[in-house]
Amino acid sequence: MKTLKEVACGQTVTVKKLTGTGPVKRRIMDMGITKGVSVYVRKVAPLGDPVEVTVRGYELSLRKADAEMIEVE
Repeated sequence: MKTLKEVACGQTVTVKKLTGTGPVKRRIMDMGITKGVSVYVRKVAPLGDPVEVTVRGYELSLRKADAEMIEVE
């Protein structure tokens, strides 16, 4: 299983599953990250936090902890 945190800069992946629970999972889904959606990794900060992605045509910054809860393929 690969998480969004492990994806290299410039890659596009598809969301497979969200492993978070409760309000955290809800927040990620509210940002447009749902099962089956494509996520393009634009930038990863030097220390890995945050990860800048493009989802559904808009740019988003995710914390490493949140990116770890998103399983991709």
